[in-house]
Amino acid sequence: MLLVFGSINLDIAFHGDRLPAPGETVLARSWHISPGGKGANQAHAAQRYGLATRLVGAVGDDAFADQALTLLRSAGVGLDALQRLPGPTGCAGIVVDARGENQIVVAPGVNLDLRASHVSETLLSQAKAVLLQMECDAQQNQALIERAKAQGCRVLLNNAPARALTQDGLRALDVLIVNLIELDATARRDGIALADAPTQVRELARRHALTVVLTLGAQGVLASASGEPLLRLPALPVPVADTTGAGDTFAGVFAAALVEQLSLRDALVRGIVAAGLACTRAGAQRSQPDRAEIEAAMQGYVAA
Repeated sequence: MLLVFGSINLDIAFHGDRLPAPGETVLARSWHISPGGKGANQAHAAQRYGLATRLVGAVGDDAFADQALTLLRSAGVGLDALQRLPGPTGCAGIVVDARGENQIVVAPGVNLDLRASHVSETLLSQAKAVLLQMECDAQQNQALIERAKAQGCRVLLNNAPARALTQDGLRALDVLIVNLIELDATARRDGIALADAPTQVRELARRHALTVVLTLGAQGVLASASGEPLLRLPALPVPVADTTGAGDTFAGVFAAALVEQLSLRDALVRGIVAAGLACTRAGAQRSQPDRAEIEAAMQGYVAA
C-alpha cells in the first residue's frame, strides 16, 4: 500500500490563447472546475495505476469540500483518514494557454492544518512507502518523514512548491522528486550553486545517499541514485493539450511502481508514459490514465 500525505484542492482552470502578463487581463475561451491538489493528484494517479493507495489530507467545511473529493472516491482511493476541518478547502486558480503551458496560484486553506498526528501508527505500519509534497506544513511533513523512517518505510518527497530542506531532512529521504526550478532552489540551499542541472542532481544524490529524480517536461527525466551513473530517459511524444498535473501524475505512478518493486528505470518509464498521456487531456485528475492505457503506450515508448 502507498500512503500519500498531502493537499486536496479544488481547481478552477481558464483556457485561453496565451498567459497574461503582469497587470494584463486576457479573455479565456472556456473554464472548468475539477478536483486537484498535489497530494490528491498523486494519490489518484497511483490508484488509477492499480496500486492500493490511501490519502491522508484535509478538506474544509465549505461547499468546495465534497467537489474536491469526487474523483478520489470514484477511483477508490482510501479516504478513511480524511480530515474535515473548520475553514476553507484549498483552491487553485489555473490559466492554460494554447500550447498547454500553465500558470498556477494556490490558496492552501485547511491543507496547512493537516498534522502528522492524523496518520495513525497502524496506518503507517501498513504502508510500503510514504509520498509527500510541499502544499502542506513543512514541519508536519518532517515529523511524518521521521516517523516513517523509524518504521523502515520508504520515503519519497516531491519538493513542490520548493521549500528549504535541512541536511538532516534530505538524509531522511529515499527519493527526492523535483523540476528544474525546484532542483535549483533545493541545490542552492544545500550549497550547490553555479552548476548545471546534471551536476546538481548527482551532487545532491551523492551528498545525501538518496535518489534524485529531475522531471524536465518535454525533455523527459534525469535521475541519479547515490553511487550510480546518471539515467536519462526521454518524454513520451504526445500532442499536448494541458500540462496541469503532469508532474503529479508522474510522481504518483512512479511511486506506485517502486512499491511494486520495479527497478528505478522501469518505475521511471511508467511515470513518464503516464505523465505524457495526462498531457493529452485537460484537468489534473481527470486526465490521468489507468494501468491498461499506460502499458499499451509503453510499447511505443520502448520501441522508440
